[in-house]
Amino acid sequence: MLNETLLVLFVKVICKSDAPTGDVLLDEALKHIKDTQPPETTWNPLKLHYQLRNVRERLAKNLVEKGVLTTEKQNFLLFDMTTHPLTNNTIKQESVLEKWVNDPHRMDKRVLSLILLAHSSDVLENAFAPLQDEQYDLGMKRVHTLLELEPEKESAKPNVNELMWAVVAAFTK
Repeated sequence: MLNETLLVLFVKVICKSDAPTGDVLLDEALKHIKDTQPPETTWNPLKLHYQLRNVRERLAKNLVEKGVLTTEKQNFLLFDMTTHPLTNNTIKQESVLEKWVNDPHRMDKRVLSLILLAHSSDVLENAFAPLQDEQYDLGMKRVHTLLELEPEKESAKPNVNELMWAVVAAFTK
């Protein structure tokens, strides 16, 4: 099942409707897909004009507007850089300490996804840096138990989100 999901996830995307979604980035991506003739079957670096512009900055701005992130200037010796830290730092602690559930299928899907994506992006250790040593060790131990799961086996369990485990397999391999 997971291999079929991965195949669907990475080989072909079928756009059923090009109606505006209300999300600026998603609408722009849909426009690019619609305007590409003939349809692309793979990512082509020679067609850079189809890439979305400033995605990271636009996503950060959107999250600032929603109150999830803040905007700060950080000085790196020769230059200033804009960073976007979380507004509520306790979320990091709650997800791996206070609200931890040993069963990944009972975890909040957003929290599970966030933990795995943060690990894949190499930002998890930075996120846990403010924790005390014992909390840091416990949090990292719990994250490693998630990373040791086999997505193929997890996707075969009843009543699970196969697509989510396909994405987990793609990011953790």
